[in-house]
Amino acid sequence: MRFAMILLGAALLASPATAQTGGTAIPTATISSTLSLGTATPGGGFPLYGNAFAELMNAADPQIIIAPRNTKGSNENIPLLEKGELDLALVAGEPAYEAFAGIGRAKVALKILTAIYSNPGMFVVRADSPYTTIRDLVGQPVAFGARGSGLPILARYVLDGLGLKQDEDFKAVYLDRASDGPAMVEDGRVAALWGAGIGWPGFAAVAASASGARFIAPVADEIARIRAKHAFLKPLTVPAGSYPKQTEPIASLGSWSFILTREDLPDDVAYRLAKTLHGVEATFCRKLAQACETTATNTVAAAPRPELLHPGVAKYFREIGVMK
Repeated sequence: MRFAMILLGAALLASPATAQTGGTAIPTATISSTLSLGTATPGGGFPLYGNAFAELMNAADPQIIIAPRNTKGSNENIPLLEKGELDLALVAGEPAYEAFAGIGRAKVALKILTAIYSNPGMFVVRADSPYTTIRDLVGQPVAFGARGSGLPILARYVLDGLGLKQDEDFKAVYLDRASDGPAMVEDGRVAALWGAGIGWPGFAAVAASASGARFIAPVADEIARIRAKHAFLKPLTVPAGSYPKQTEPIASLGSWSFILTREDLPDDVAYRLAKTLHGVEATFCRKLAQACETTATNTVAAAPRPELLHPGVAKYFREIGVMK
């Protein structure tokens, strides 16, 4: 794979045409390459987004084929990128934050290709359940997401800001497959399912079920308490209509998820990917609601530090004027 990528980088440098507009592929030599994209377990938001991303990018630029691959999620994707066993991977904001900061491990040298979408965290319960606040869920069985995904990490930070411990104050359940969560809420095996984002499949499934859904997010004073302890979490809103029968916006907090690249992904390849992606932003938005947040401007704003952007991406962003 790496040999193919080196050849591809050389072909890009040698190509007489180095520009594109509107997602039209940059002409290159006949060398093509496949880039692996790590997602997560079936039924979650990452496979939904990753598959749509790959389909869009492959149509816009057939010279570079992006091949999605199911993984255990963010906590597996990071080491796979470090070992060069993935070229690209979706990583939730909290695992990315810890990896970039070196919390509980050595700092990573991975780079950001793009921010994908924001992740306002919240719980979903059956509409006929007695639970209306986070405190109501204390002592109850709660599904906190798939093992290895970023969702349990987000929950840990949110609950810690409220003085709660995920594995002590709740009967914490961790899923082998993200798709298992909604059925567990519906049949009563868990009182609530934790998740995040706009159009997240688990929330959509519960909201569309016969029992319907109620969402539980931190209230204003809880958000203030959480942010006082974990300032990297940002206030975010789930717009009304993001889920069936959700008539009001929901205020919460969370962070941005990213597509990260292995450290040595060639600059020309990252530049080309960024230019292709942001040339078809409007098409991606029409294809997938979550992707409406996948913009160059959001990526610059969401990156913890500018130097974490891949140099090829930063070059493109400077060319289009979204960063200096």
